[in-house]
Amino acid sequence: MGAPAAGHRVRLMLDHHYPTAIAEQLRVGGRDVGAAVERGWHREPDEALLTLCVGEQRTLLTNNVGDFVAIARNWAVRGQHHAGLIFTSDASLPRTHAAIGRYVQLLEALLHEYPDPGEFVDRIHWLGPAAAVRSP
Repeated sequence: MGAPAAGHRVRLMLDHHYPTAIAEQLRVGGRDVGAAVERGWHREPDEALLTLCVGEQRTLLTNNVGDFVAIARNWAVRGQHHAGLIFTSDASLPRTHAAIGRYVQLLEALLHEYPDPGEFVDRIHWLGPAAAVRSP
């Protein structure tokens, strides 16, 4: 399977919980990645943040599992779509500056495995230290 055209690659947004250096390093590698704090989106309520991500067709990386699972369920009931959620857990992948390189590695691997943004629509993915795990 070939890589999708440049305009059809997965675009990411990092929630405010993560160091912006993750986005910076992924951008150096040619990825389209933003950070909520860079955009001034870090003060937005969770649902508004997800709506902003939808507007830019960005998959959101967040540690706020409980809130975003509830939002995704509510949206599914209403027939509203999101561009995907990637969750992490501090227990398996702490959000520290020491882990920046690991995040970059794991996200690169996930984006390489699933380059088509259509594969992320309405999906939840767990990012962990062993491998990126995808849930249906």
